[in-house]
Amino acid sequence: MGVLRASGTLDFIANFISPVTRRLGFPEEALPLTLMRLVSSSAATGLQLDVYAQHGPDSFIGRFVSVMMSSTETVFYTFSVYFLHIGVTKTRYTLFGALFANVVSIVASLIITILVFGR
Repeated sequence: MGVLRASGTLDFIANFISPVTRRLGFPEEALPLTLMRLVSSSAATGLQLDVYAQHGPDSFIGRFVSVMMSSTETVFYTFSVYFLHIGVTKTRYTLFGALFANVVSIVASLIITILVFGR
């Protein structure tokens, strides 16, 4: 996590995706957290704490990342640990389904946060 942040890779990826997310009304501050959540829960928790430190836990962005963290999964970690452990080699549609479920969870988190707490 530290290497990705220090090298600027995480910011580069977030800046590359941000024009699309900006049009959708997705908070740009949550984009690095959303990307890291796919890989590592502990790294995402560190980014979540950074969001709390910058914006506060009771801000819109703080509430949004709280809802998002509770409704998404670390897809790539789960794949690497559980599928390798039981010897699954043919994942076929599983990765697509897991990523699709994460995207739906992120969008639902944003909608729920807007409806319950407002912008």
